[in-house]
Amino acid sequence: MLEKMDAFFEKRIADYDEHMMTEIEGADEFYKFTASQLPKEAEAKILDLGCGTGLELEEYFSLNPSACITGIDLSEAMLNALKAKLPDKNLNLICRSYFDVELEADYYNAVVSVESLHHFTAQRKLSLYKKLFRSLKPNGYFVLTDYFAESKELEKLYFELFEKLKQEQGIADNEFYHYDTPLTVEHEIAVLKEAGFSSVEILKRWEATYTIIAKL
Repeated sequence: MLEKMDAFFEKRIADYDEHMMTEIEGADEFYKFTASQLPKEAEAKILDLGCGTGLELEEYFSLNPSACITGIDLSEAMLNALKAKLPDKNLNLICRSYFDVELEADYYNAVVSVESLHHFTAQRKLSLYKKLFRSLKPNGYFVLTDYFAESKELEKLYFELFEKLKQEQGIADNEFYHYDTPLTVEHEIAVLKEAGFSSVEILKRWEATYTIIAKL
């Protein structure tokens, strides 16, 4: 049975950090690497999509302690864990879907997301990426670290299986359930470019996980 996204993570909150750091290929490197790509200037404004317990933010604050973070996540339990970890940091945490949160235009120095966006269709990502594009300052950029399907055939299969499970369980399209449906990295780059980003580059790869930077 598919689990609702927030319930899925709430059940696993006690072991989440350990699971991510020990079970995900390259995690001991890609959280640090992702953080290293974010702005270093004092009080930089950063938006973190699917911030969870803040594994990338722990690394980032060690590089830029005065950064101002807006973190969005569906799981209140994850956000509470993040607040407990970083009680003295400038955190504005929002417990909602990042698809539904209105973003101020020309506001953020950078947007970041780590291991969160592989649950959604290209169409849904396109609307989100257009919103991110508008929210960034002129020299702003988006750093995405996530895992991707190895082929178009696998991407298609993931979505077909998910649709079958949704139909069997009577799940509506606007509900968030935990099931991985990664795009290929080529498809992801195409969606980012369609959203308006002029330069999209792969920075590094760990097996199926890539770090991508998308610039205005």
